[in-house]
Formats: sequence, C-alpha cells, structure tokens
Amino acid sequence: MSNGNSPEDERPVEDVSHDAPEGVSEDARPTVGRALQQARIAAGLTVDDITTATRVRIAIVHAIEADDFAPCGGDVYARGHIRTLAKAVGLDPAELLAQFDAEHGGRPAPTATAPLFEAERIRPERRGPNWTAAMVAAIVAVIGFVGFSFVKGGDSGGNEASVAEGAQPSSGESASPSAKPKKPAAPKPSDSAIAAAPADKVTVKVSATGGRSWISAQDHNGRQLFDGTLQQGDSKTFQDNEKVKLVLGDAGAIELYVNGKKIEDDFQPGAVERLTYTKGDPQVG
Repeated sequence: MSNGNSPEDERPVEDVSHDAPEGVSEDARPTVGRALQQARIAAGLTVDDITTATRVRIAIVHAIEADDFAPCGGDVYARGHIRTLAKAVGLDPAELLAQFDAEHGGRPAPTATAPLFEAERIRPERRGPNWTAAMVAAIVAVIGFVGFSFVKGGDSGGNEASVAEGAQPSSGESASPSAKPKKPAAPKPSDSAIAAAPADKVTVKVSATGGRSWISAQDHNGRQLFDGTLQQGDSKTFQDNEKVKLVLGDAGAIELYVNGKKIEDDFQPGAVERLTYTKGDPQVG
C-alpha cells in the first residue's frame, strides 16, 4: 500500500468484481473505489493531500480506494466518506453514491448503525437540578425590571417637560404636537434570552468552526434528523422531547452547545465520536 507521498507511485488496485449494467463494460465503468483513486491521481494529489483536505484518515482512504468499506463502520459512514472524497477529487458525488447503493443493496434505512472502532461515548441519562428553567426565569425577571425602569424613566421625563412648559408665559397658542415627549423604545431581549433553550426539550446546536465535517443526527425514536456534511462556518440545531443522538465524522472540527451551554470536551481532529444528549445535559458538578 502506498504511503500517500506521491501520486505517481500509486499503483491501481485491481477492479473488484461487480456486475456491470447491461451494455456497459467493466472498463467503461470502474468501481467506486477505483474511480476515486483514478480521479485523485489525475488531479496530482496524494493520499496525504486528500487526508489533509478532508480529515478522512489515511487508512480509510486506502481502504475505500480498494473498494473495502468495512473500516468505515457501516454503509451510512461509507456514503459520507464517498461524498467527501468525491468532492475533493472533482467527481459528482451523486453518481458514485448511486453506484454504491446499487452495489450494496440500496440506500440504508435510517436505523442504528454498527458500532465504530472508536469507543462509544454515551451520556448517562441522569436527572439533575433544572438549571435551565432557573436561568430562564432569572433572565425574564432581569428583562422585565430593565423594561420597567426604561418606561418609568420616560414617564418622569415627560412630566418634567410639561412642568417646564407650564412655567413659560402663555402665548395664547396651543403647544406644537412636536413638543410632546417621545416614549422610549422598548428594550430588546438580550442574546442570552434569545439563546435560552426550552426546559422541557433537549436542544443541540452543532457548528463546524474548525473545518468541514460529516454528521448524523437522530431523535429518541431513531428517526434521522440529518445526514450530511457541514461546511466550515455552517451550523445545525436539533431538538427532541427526550434525547438527540449524534455521530461526528470529525469531532475536532465541531463546536457543540447543549441546552444553551457549550460542551468543553477535548475532541481530537479526525476523531469520530458518537454522542447522546438528554434534557439534563450538560451535568453540573
């Protein structure tokens, strides 16, 4: 296997036997892995270049180019890697994914996939103090007090202006409408109030701040909420009554906020993480 240092040193992997569509020869339609390898070499890119650009591990790139999708951990992850690699080498992901689905029994249903080779990290479903509800109540109280102070201050200013005008000699003319004091604008809600998550749900915000990453999200029933790649700068927010399950293709590029609080876990670049969050997360203490 090549170490990925030179595209000229790459040796084509023998085609894996697949039944070609009627009227199309094996030579005319290479396998998914072979097509990715040929496009990479044609673009003058090494496996190291692809790994740096996509954060897909070298071993997985080599395996996919050899049409060995077992290290991906399941068809869902294999499809995500194929989509990412195809974009990196200038191929149409839709065509390769259609070919992959045809050769592997169709697109996988949105059910739980096989365990990854990394250790699964599941958050315990513990129930702690409802700090979110307390925080929301405190924010509402502060905003109400500030709004009352603004309105009270505006009314006092208007009374003082009226007294000053009454002390002037009467000119026999009614006061100009423009002389009436203006009411102060209602205070805008603070960012923390806008960002406050409802206490009866679990809310998870996923942001690709360190680069692009493939992610998958499911609700507590296993229903697929999202399956795709977030480009750098993109964000997705997921919400459920009980729990949100995540799979991060490159956890080191992701910033997580759960129920309005930032998750401070030290995710490593290129690491694949499987996470589950509930209404009580993140736990305090």
